[in-house]
Amino acid sequence: MKLHRLELTGFGPFRERQAVDFDAFERDGVFLISGRTGAGKSSILDGVSFALYGSVPRYENGERRLRSDHSFLGDPTEVRLEFTVGDRRWRVTRAPDYERPAKRGDKLTTEPARAELDELVGDVWVGRAAKPREVALLLDEVLGLNAQQFQQVILLAQNKFSRFLLAKNDERQQLLRTLFGTRRFEQYKDDLEQRRRVAQRELEAAGDQTRTLLDLAEAAATGDAGGDDSAPPSLDVAARRDATARAHQRAAYRVEQTAELQQQADAAHARAAAAHAELVERARTLDDLTAARARLARLDDEAPQMAELAHRVQRARAAETLRATLETAERASEALDALRGAAAAADALWIDAGGDAAGDLATIIDDLTGEIARCSDAAEREHELSEAAARAAALDETTSRLAAESSALDEQLARVPAERERIDDELATVSAQGARVDDLRLRRDELREQSAAARDAAVLDDEAAAAEAGYVEASERAERAAASVTNLLRRRFAGRAGELASGLVEGEPCPVCGGTEHPHPAPAADDPVGDDDLAAAEADRDAALQAARDAGDRARRLRLDHAAAVARAAGRSADDLAAVLVEVDEALATAQRSAQRARELVERRTALDELDVAVAVERERLRAAMTDAHEQTAVLAATMSRLEAELVAARGGFASVDERLAAATSRRDLAISVREARAAVAERERAATEARVDLDARVAASEFADVDAVRAALVPAAELAGLEKRRSEYDADLGATRARLLELELAAAGIGDERPDLDASAAEVLRADTARATAIAAHRDAVNAADRLGDLLDRIDAALAAVAEQADATATVTRLADTVAGRAPNTRKMDLETFVLAAELEEIVAAANLRLRDMSSGRYTLHHSDALQARGAASGLSLEVLDAHTGRLRSPQSLSGGETFLASLALALGLAEVVTSRAGGIRLDTLFVDEGFGSLDPETLDLAMRTLDELRSGGRTVGVISHVEGMKEQLAAQIVVEATREGPSIIRQDARSADG
Repeated sequence: MKLHRLELTGFGPFRERQAVDFDAFERDGVFLISGRTGAGKSSILDGVSFALYGSVPRYENGERRLRSDHSFLGDPTEVRLEFTVGDRRWRVTRAPDYERPAKRGDKLTTEPARAELDELVGDVWVGRAAKPREVALLLDEVLGLNAQQFQQVILLAQNKFSRFLLAKNDERQQLLRTLFGTRRFEQYKDDLEQRRRVAQRELEAAGDQTRTLLDLAEAAATGDAGGDDSAPPSLDVAARRDATARAHQRAAYRVEQTAELQQQADAAHARAAAAHAELVERARTLDDLTAARARLARLDDEAPQMAELAHRVQRARAAETLRATLETAERASEALDALRGAAAAADALWIDAGGDAAGDLATIIDDLTGEIARCSDAAEREHELSEAAARAAALDETTSRLAAESSALDEQLARVPAERERIDDELATVSAQGARVDDLRLRRDELREQSAAARDAAVLDDEAAAAEAGYVEASERAERAAASVTNLLRRRFAGRAGELASGLVEGEPCPVCGGTEHPHPAPAADDPVGDDDLAAAEADRDAALQAARDAGDRARRLRLDHAAAVARAAGRSADDLAAVLVEVDEALATAQRSAQRARELVERRTALDELDVAVAVERERLRAAMTDAHEQTAVLAATMSRLEAELVAARGGFASVDERLAAATSRRDLAISVREARAAVAERERAATEARVDLDARVAASEFADVDAVRAALVPAAELAGLEKRRSEYDADLGATRARLLELELAAAGIGDERPDLDASAAEVLRADTARATAIAAHRDAVNAADRLGDLLDRIDAALAAVAEQADATATVTRLADTVAGRAPNTRKMDLETFVLAAELEEIVAAANLRLRDMSSGRYTLHHSDALQARGAASGLSLEVLDAHTGRLRSPQSLSGGETFLASLALALGLAEVVTSRAGGIRLDTLFVDEGFGSLDPETLDLAMRTLDELRSGGRTVGVISHVEGMKEQLAAQIVVEATREGPSIIRQDARSADG
């Protein structure tokens, strides 16, 4: 991390904006921040810390006096810092909350804290976050250090300089973990611990599975009637496995016996079924022969009806050939009657219109056509006259409108000065009110976010309470389910003797002792526990445990969500925020209306300013338009007089030319319709005559006597198809029935007419089938029992192998997890991450000793200690100091003030060097040391300064805050903080190199 530029405005002792350019000291490597006590030297470091973290070291536990006491009420307070992390350059701007004058009235209001974070992309600053919380979250990711760690390795502030040297092991571990990114080793430890637990559970599960499989195998062997070698639960696993193997051999022998019995039953059933099938076939043949004879007799009875049907179909097909000719003649006759009626109607209309029925229609039509042409030409001139009259009326209206517009324009222009003055007065008022829109909108958005968070917090509070109650209830259910499994197991083992006793048979050996006499069998349990009961209870227990874990996770998640929502709501309730939000919404609405009104007034005033220019143009346009309208009116008057004289002769005895044209056109159209109707009648009479002659000729040549006979023989197509289908189906049925009857008579020739007794035969088949089913069931049960025992035996062998393999793997994982976690056999009790950090700390100590030896003239060196700590404290990250004068190691707390300063400075520089050299770690290019040099004697101070001067070769920049005069002479690059006579301090920067 490297700092570039710091700007302070209204912060600490600085009222006006003060800037510090850290890049100017890059060549020097070390620069001094000097000034009188109280001038504000440490405020520069306060500004750096406040910009990055929103807090300063000096005010962690007290009042945060960040705003300058010298600032006036209207002055701003702001800190801006530019810095680089890796290859990305950032700029953070932050301001605390402070009081300022309200925009309305003479009261004070609180300016809320704000923060912005920008990134330099190319040559442009691009915003990445714009709210304090968002900036803090993003900076956490960018910096990788919290405020306390930043003050331990970069900003070595007053009273915190020696914190890393004197820190406890756990605090030192937290800082080193962040600097070197070793959380993954902690994750490795957690992963191994999880794998150890999983391996233990898997080993236990494998053992449980093996015992369960043995229980199932023994239960299956006990259920076998011939079983006598099932092992009691008291025997070891190997003996129980051998007993299961013997039971499997007995089951295989029973499979062979039942297979032979099944083959005998199958043969007997096949013989009975074949005899019954032969009798059934004989009875079916006799029944089919009787049915075929009856069907043939029925078909013979339908023969006359089918003959009549065939004659009707033949007549219908003959008439179908004349259907088209008959329909053509009928349509021609119907069309002729229709045309004759239309021609008679046309003649009546012609006579009613004054026409001569015997006149020459062609001559009359030609005369009317000439009259229509003359009237059409005159109608065009009549239309021109109408259009001219309309244009003259429109010109009169236009002239009147132009005169009215000119008067209205003069009247409107007279009101402009007063309107402009009123707009200016109102604009001054609403502009001030509308200026608050942005501030009020920001305030409203923040309140809405807080209000939403408060509502979420209320809902989450109820949900969290309900989840806690659900968690308690689920835990109780899980405990009850576990107790139920335990109780069932106890009952199962208590009743095991009764289960074995229930299978004892007098004279057969006992599966436990092998004796054939059973004088005192154990009584059976009143309520025995079976495998299904135990499996169901275990399933309920597992489900209850999982439900309890899920309920616990949900309750924990809701608690975290509720805490986050309360933090986002700033600890305020939804009702309080709602009341404040209403006030802000009302104020924002008022300000927005004022801003909108201001924009409208500006537009209105602009329009008034433009009106003077537009008036002259509009007046000239109106004058030209009125002159043009008068000229057009005179031309139209002359045209209308000429057209009126031409149209008087063209109208004749009609009111208008259009009326005369319509009358002539109507008369001609009527004459044309009469002529066309007479021609159509003549043509249709010829066609009807030809169609009738053709029909009479075709009927005469057919088998029908006349047209009426043809009509009577015609059948609709669908009905004719149905008749033909019925006839063909009858012929096919008759042929098939005769052939089937012949086939059946030949088949029945040698079997007689007596029907066999099928009931007795069926009863024999049923008896054989029952015996066969019994044999099959016995064989199936024997096979299933043998297969089940064989499968269980294979699974038992696989489970035993898995248990052995899992035991070896579990032992290996357990030893590794215990070693990594610092448990036995780890004699140092140091976990993996601490071991890695201890190695890093050794390098840091080695780098620090290179400088501490010089600064202490060889007296002191730091030593890393991995000795065990008392009372279980973290081990591996302790520091001790070797005093060359005594040759003994001692605690850093025993050093004097100056010695502590030297050791802390050397350790800080060593830490920066090692961290910077690590690829992927946090590079520390800028360090600050706030006071402490005053505790050194001149010779030691000279050694310390020589050490700091060596840092220039490492590319780091170190800022030193001190009032020691000797340092001012040795460090040419300086920042001087001076208090002015008025009170505020100013910053002077001198970046001259120490090399001149």
